[in-house]
Amino acid sequence: MEFLKELEGKRFHDRLNEIKMTTTTTTATPMKKRRSVWVSGPVIVGAGPSGLAVGACLQEKGISSVILERANCIASLWQLKTYDRLRLHLPKKFCELPLMPFPAHFPTYPMKQQFVSYLEDYAAKFNLNPQFNETVVSAEFDKTVGFWRVKTNGLKEDFEYICRWLIVATGENAEEVVPEIEGSDEFVGPIVHTSLYKSGKIYSGKKVLVVGCGNSGMEVCLDLCNYNAMPSLVVRDTVHVLPRELMGKSTFGLSMWLLKWLPVRIVDRLLLVLTWLILGNTSQIGLSRPDLGPLELKGITGKTPVLDVGTLAKIRAGDIKVYPSVKRLTRTSVEFIDGRMEDFDAIIMATGYKSNVPCWLKDKDLFSEKNGLPWKPFPNGWKGENGLYSVGFTKKGLLGSSMDARKIAQDIEEYWKADELKHLCTFTRHSQL
Repeated sequence: MEFLKELEGKRFHDRLNEIKMTTTTTTATPMKKRRSVWVSGPVIVGAGPSGLAVGACLQEKGISSVILERANCIASLWQLKTYDRLRLHLPKKFCELPLMPFPAHFPTYPMKQQFVSYLEDYAAKFNLNPQFNETVVSAEFDKTVGFWRVKTNGLKEDFEYICRWLIVATGENAEEVVPEIEGSDEFVGPIVHTSLYKSGKIYSGKKVLVVGCGNSGMEVCLDLCNYNAMPSLVVRDTVHVLPRELMGKSTFGLSMWLLKWLPVRIVDRLLLVLTWLILGNTSQIGLSRPDLGPLELKGITGKTPVLDVGTLAKIRAGDIKVYPSVKRLTRTSVEFIDGRMEDFDAIIMATGYKSNVPCWLKDKDLFSEKNGLPWKPFPNGWKGENGLYSVGFTKKGLLGSSMDARKIAQDIEEYWKADELKHLCTFTRHSQL
């Protein structure tokens, strides 16, 4: 109702004036000033799948939000930093966002562009219009006025958003992780992170070392083989490799079904027995398994098992060589910790990503400064103090993001309705005077 919006505006008018008077107007460049903006609903930082999910859940409850995104598009990790052959690793029914399923004609494992088109349709359906090219440089709760101050740097203008609720949706994969390796400056070939890798086409005929044996590292090796490159894989730690499907069913889906009836350790044993029958003993090809089962390990550490889509067959055939950790680099070669040395033309770092929350969020209660993840594990890490929330940090993929998005929207709705009732009572009293 319009009169409620008007009352709300009057209610915070004096406080906002106070905030504006104390807001800095200086930035790194003297030509730009930081402009204050009052937001009646939540501010969501990040326009990836998690940010869109919570924005849609809020919109469905009649609560508008402002979504801030540092890139120039939604789902920038998917659109700008993934390889061409990427597909969803899990069946689509486990990856759909709240309130909108995937199109029926999509395959079980949608391709990268199909997933991006789904997200674009999702944003359009719920009228989500992120403000692109706005990088959040700090967000801090101002106890004197009881609101969050979210400062951004934009291409043309800098802003400070004043809001009651702040939702952190930048996710676990905000910044690339590139470990330091002795001799990196000497190596004459390219050293790139997988965020810059698109396909193996430019590596045809080249010897390429892929550092990291997660899903990305395994798939990049397979892709390189398909383009007639000669890849090698660095396996620095133990790893669980499972077939993507067991007995014609998704391994993930089968696991979720079994967990309804059996303890996680029993399910792990069943998975490993079936995996051994299909994939054989992976330790014989340099891929030793951890002591903990794949599901138990995932629950404790968040480390995701690799779902094989053909890479193991290439390793067994000798098309992909397996090496231990890298000790150092020279101009054209790599020395491994077991003493072997091998020449390579290029190195691809499949070493993953990390959260960047500690760089800009001035709050120590919800997120750890060490790893940028919520202190409390799933399912209790979605809510902090003073209207602070997190979505996309569950280590449970899109399924976890969807669960948290619904919780956040429901929680904010309770405050929203309480405010509306308070405003309505105020309006009624004024009308009777």
